[in-house]
Amino acid sequence: MRPLAVIGNVNVDLILGPADPWPKAGTEVMVDHDELRVGGQAGNSALAWDGMGIEYEIAANVGDDQFGRWLADAFGDHGRKWPVRPEGTTLSVGITHPDGERTFFTTRGHLPRLNLADVLGILNGEALAGGYALLTGAFLTDDLTKDYLLLFDWADTHGISVALDTGWPIDGWTEQNCASARQWLSRCRIALLNDIETTTLADRADPIEAARELASHMPEGAIVVVKRGPDGAIAIGPDGEIAMAAAPAVKVIDTIGAGDVFNAAFLAALACEKPLAECLSAGTIVASHAISTLPRSYGAQTSSEETTR
Repeated sequence: MRPLAVIGNVNVDLILGPADPWPKAGTEVMVDHDELRVGGQAGNSALAWDGMGIEYEIAANVGDDQFGRWLADAFGDHGRKWPVRPEGTTLSVGITHPDGERTFFTTRGHLPRLNLADVLGILNGEALAGGYALLTGAFLTDDLTKDYLLLFDWADTHGISVALDTGWPIDGWTEQNCASARQWLSRCRIALLNDIETTTLADRADPIEAARELASHMPEGAIVVVKRGPDGAIAIGPDGEIAMAAAPAVKVIDTIGAGDVFNAAFLAALACEKPLAECLSAGTIVASHAISTLPRSYGAQTSSEETTR
């Protein structure tokens, strides 16, 4: 199995809900569920690898407070490598709705201060050679994002394939944000986007046409994955072939981090050199199980040995 790493945003999530209807100002609402847990794209993907028994590395940072210490402790030896910034730890309060969707209120906190020196001080390029690095939270990690091109140079030097999931920009897909994302994709071997992100960045209405358009501007042999929620996932492979996978029908409990779990399972299968369609299927199956279980679990596939079969 090829080595795996994730780089980016780890923060605290406080999940409350479900709430329906949305409350009026000045009122108090009682909800049935609350959960304080690790969050952020990088955190969610790493937890999925943990749950699947997959070995990985993770480059992140934390704030200088009780939440920061809690986050680092949650990742054991991984978390002890993370730099501590003087800012408070980023906190997201997620309000869930009866259909499984959610609304987030998030503080900026420590995430903008993750930088290239932090990442290179944690990850061993030689140990990750030939593997995959999932890059997340592009619009939240300001200091690192401005040095993305240097990060891509480092990855190329070590033969590490970067898989990019930009996340959703706080100010939306402005022309500047779209231009930045296209520039990053031009250096990445894998794009992991949802259907809206794909069609917006490619300026194409059809997800398959949009994926082909993005792939045409990425390095030769790139893979573009389009995550479509209950409609499964599609991908344009290295030779331009189309691969598809349906999503299992499940009773949705909590969709938070579904795309991040998909990313983890997809890359774990890809690292085992599975066919593209099987990688998509792994992503949809594990993500579907995760969003339909409480406490969250990642299915019967719980070890790297089983993943490689």
